[in-house]
Amino acid sequence: MVLQKALCIIIGYVFGLFQTGFIIGKMHNIDIRDYGSGNSGTTNTMRTLGKKYGFITYFGDALKAVFAIILTSFMFGKVCSDSMMVIALYTGLGVVLGHNFPFYMNFKGGKGIAASSGVIFAISFFDWKFVIMGFLTFFIALYLTKYVSFSSLCMMTGFFIEMIVWGQLGMVHNLHSNDKIEAYILVFIMTALSFIRHKENIKRLLNGTERKIGHKKEESNG
Repeated sequence: MVLQKALCIIIGYVFGLFQTGFIIGKMHNIDIRDYGSGNSGTTNTMRTLGKKYGFITYFGDALKAVFAIILTSFMFGKVCSDSMMVIALYTGLGVVLGHNFPFYMNFKGGKGIAASSGVIFAISFFDWKFVIMGFLTFFIALYLTKYVSFSSLCMMTGFFIEMIVWGQLGMVHNLHSNDKIEAYILVFIMTALSFIRHKENIKRLLNGTERKIGHKKEESNG
């Protein structure tokens, strides 16, 4: 199954190279990375070009993870029928890597939250609990704090904790017992990447200068 896992990462990375915000920026004759936070993700696109294009960017970046996982599930469904959750996670990690570090943009992409949320949505095809908890975690945190960055990190942290807790309890569908540790590591890497890419946001959260949703001042989560 090593070959299938490697192919999942490669296929995911190729899908991740579709940079919705960057493409929308080019359609407006700008490089979105020259504005705001310097990222090509959802929040920076929204703050630079408006809510309409921010939402288009989010759905474009989330859906590329969904489509990539659908493709690898179709490709390897018969060969890896007992390990479809881990196949989806390998693909999802590839998408996040492609989104965060696109080679043709000098490895300067987005922060991976929209792509990661697409991964969470896609694995709900195997286990619906993750998308429900991800949705609740993000929007409850956003309602209480008004910080998109903090809410995004809460969602990813919750995803990691849920995978471990439900995995250990045997409550994750399509996750073979032999794949549990591997699944935990893959989700940990995605979560760690989200924290690494949000390091400037974390600094601003700690010193109280992070921009809340709805504020006009130019800042970032991207």
